[in-house]
Amino acid sequence: MAEKTLTLIELLQGMAIVALILYILQGTKTSLEIAEYIDTPVGKALIALIVMFLFAYTTPFLGIIALIAAYHLVKESKILTGSHALENYYPTEASKWTPFSPLHQFPYTLEQEMVKKMAPQKFNTNYKKAPYKPVLEDNHDAAYVYDDVRIK
Repeated sequence: MAEKTLTLIELLQGMAIVALILYILQGTKTSLEIAEYIDTPVGKALIALIVMFLFAYTTPFLGIIALIAAYHLVKESKILTGSHALENYYPTEASKWTPFSPLHQFPYTLEQEMVKKMAPQKFNTNYKKAPYKPVLEDNHDAAYVYDDVRIK
């Protein structure tokens, strides 16, 4: 009979599968320092790249286990850093204003009716140029309010 020997790559893949399954089943807590890096867009993209790499270059079973472990890692990181609570429990502007929506349904008011009845404003008026020039009177040596310079 031919004996099948495990190559180094197969051995490492088997060890990775066992390690990821243990991580998923034990519920190992992630440290806050690591969770803060993972709960960023760059951290999530890096985790996704690692999972895609495992899908592309290893066995599909390892890729699926890595996907599940990555989901648990990202979820736990969101819970540790508090962004999960902000997304789910912090009120949005829409939810803050929903109780006021029925209160802001006004009927056609008297003010709206009077504004509609007003004569339209004229914006293109041709004013005549004034036939006089304003004259500055003597200011009796008064100082400007904004500085101490006197006009003479």
